[in-house]
Amino acid sequence: MSIWRVFVHCLVAEAQQRSASATVNESWDEMRYLMFVCVGESVELESRERARIGPDTEAWVTEMDGRGARLQGQRLAAPSEATTVRVRHGEVLVSDGPFAETKEHIAGFDILDCADLDAAIEVASKHPVARFGTLELRPFWEQ
Repeated sequence: MSIWRVFVHCLVAEAQQRSASATVNESWDEMRYLMFVCVGESVELESRERARIGPDTEAWVTEMDGRGARLQGQRLAAPSEATTVRVRHGEVLVSDGPFAETKEHIAGFDILDCADLDAAIEVASKHPVARFGTLELRPFWEQ
């Protein structure tokens, strides 16, 4: 079973955990980060890890929502479901599939609200996908 199928199947609970009543820091005193959850298409989880990923992700969501460190998150469909849009010389060009040919794809995202990069790294390091994938943190653009 591919990691995409496991990831999509096991993380349904993550979307269900989100609620309008989640604690959100409205003061903007902290930094906001977009955390990309990236997984290699060829990653195959052993049965033990496959069984743990759903409950471990639910626990991570619950902890980070409770701390106010996670504002929102969602898994994404497989890269084969992507549509790419470009405009060249006034013509809209639409193509199927991901923008880049890569071995890792964005499987989901979370918006984090943390005091600084060190705090965001601590939050990311606790995400279960960090055990076999990559978590990329990007601060939101500030002017």
